[in-house]
Amino acid sequence: MVYDYRTGKSRIEEILSSPMAINESDKLPSIENLTYENAYHSWISAIFIDIRNSTEMFSDSRDREETVRAVRAFTSEIIEILRGDDLEREMGIRGDCVYTVYTTPKQNDINDLFTKACWVNTYLKMLNSLLSKHGFDTIRAGIGLATGHDHVIKAGRKNVGINATVWVGEAVAMASKLSAYGDKNGINRIVCSSLFYSNMIELLEKENPSKNPASWFHTSPYLPSGATHSDVVMSEMNDWIEAGMPA
Repeated sequence: MVYDYRTGKSRIEEILSSPMAINESDKLPSIENLTYENAYHSWISAIFIDIRNSTEMFSDSRDREETVRAVRAFTSEIIEILRGDDLEREMGIRGDCVYTVYTTPKQNDINDLFTKACWVNTYLKMLNSLLSKHGFDTIRAGIGLATGHDHVIKAGRKNVGINATVWVGEAVAMASKLSAYGDKNGINRIVCSSLFYSNMIELLEKENPSKNPASWFHTSPYLPSGATHSDVVMSEMNDWIEAGMPA
């Protein structure tokens, strides 16, 4: 293979000099609306669920079949919890991590995403209980949540069918980063960025004035400035798990 760098230079200059329409949008439209000539600027939020110590887990030769089953169980039900929302704009798996990006024009949308994180957190308790029951190693994971007023573009190589959505801003990058902090160094699974937390807690306190929701969240010197962590679970499901998950 020989790379035609002179033609490449021409392509790059065309990209750098071409006008791009930046569309401001309260609610991010479908990703199918993206082209190579436009971009959207909108409020979005992201959730990343990342397995701890996955390098060791995946490379351990003791029982690869056990690992495959555990990872499949991890991904399949998390996708079930996160999917099907009309605010969902992208869902995927990056190695050992499941992620979803949502358009969140309202505070209530951010709260709905936190509720999904609580379902995931509770599900991981169920999964680990079942893994132990079957003699498998349990899974540790972090859940990162972040919000941002960000850009989204279509990137790749035009006319060859290789492209992807790129999220330029805080939400996706920060959610991914925060997921790496969860479930280690005394930090709970759910880790929220400062902006995500400030939007969420305002509405949580209005909806739960007698429960002091702020007490559910904690800071840590191990976390980025303003980030908080929590171990909030869905009470009915958690009680069922604690009761041994009766049929």
